[in-house]
Amino acid sequence: MNAGVALLIIAIVLGIIVLAVLFTFVPVMLWVSALAAGVKVSIFTLVGMRLRRVTPSRVINPLIKAHKAGINVTTNQLESHYLAGGNVDRVVNALIAAHRANIELPFERCAAIDLAGRDVLDAVQMSVNPKVIETPFIAGVAMNGIEVKAKARITVRANIERLVGGAGEETVVARVGEGIVSTIGSSESHKKVLENPDLISQTVLSKGLDAGTAFEILSIDIADVDIGKNIGAELQTEQAEADKKIAQAKAEERRAMAVALEQEMKAKVQEMRAKVVESEATVPLALAEALREGNIGVMDYMNYQNISADTDMRGSIGKMSGDQKPNDKD
Repeated sequence: MNAGVALLIIAIVLGIIVLAVLFTFVPVMLWVSALAAGVKVSIFTLVGMRLRRVTPSRVINPLIKAHKAGINVTTNQLESHYLAGGNVDRVVNALIAAHRANIELPFERCAAIDLAGRDVLDAVQMSVNPKVIETPFIAGVAMNGIEVKAKARITVRANIERLVGGAGEETVVARVGEGIVSTIGSSESHKKVLENPDLISQTVLSKGLDAGTAFEILSIDIADVDIGKNIGAELQTEQAEADKKIAQAKAEERRAMAVALEQEMKAKVQEMRAKVVESEATVPLALAEALREGNIGVMDYMNYQNISADTDMRGSIGKMSGDQKPNDKD
């Protein structure tokens, strides 16, 4: 009797363990919830998800939600999107939001948008409720050289058709900024921009800046306009300063060339003086050579000395006459 009770207890324990393992591996409660919601899912399908390392609740719960909302999706579609790394719950929520807003959004496109890294639910909500993007102050320079700063508010709506491969908000802001700078730059005066800031928004909006983006620009409103620096005057001042430095450099170059030429002339004069001194030094030697050879006599040499002395005396008298000041009485 005691052995039979022991075997019974062991059998009960083993049964409990088997049931625990079975209920852990097979999501029976999830299967029951799906049946209660009217979603026909085979228990073997759930077991297959376990074998494919798919969390059944990540697929079945969104499937129940879609079924209750009237969205026609299959288990295979949701499971394949899960295996591709997508967010099944967000895709189903986006499909429900699009269905409620009467926006045509097939499952394949919705899954592609999600796999592209974009928030498809946020895109659907933005299609219903447009988003306002505020740009920072964008500076442009009018033709009269005055800087004008403008801040714009861009109202955009998501374009479901271009969400895959379309440019984002940064591109829209950059294009609008480029349009603002171009419009301000084409204005003759900053006063015209201040008088009619709507001219900026009208000009920018007419350029079709939303082409190739994931958004559709509904309106561009100029929120604030401010006056900046006088860029034209600053550029003229900088140009004048640059011209001044160039002129100073050229003057310094001419001065250096003049100094170099003066030094060169002094060097030539000194060279000529040296040659004269050298030539004068050869005169006594030539006279001595002439005396030895008999080409000149002693009297000729004496006459040469007298003439040289007379020339020196006349030069001294001329210098003394030039140094004397004229007499007032004369």
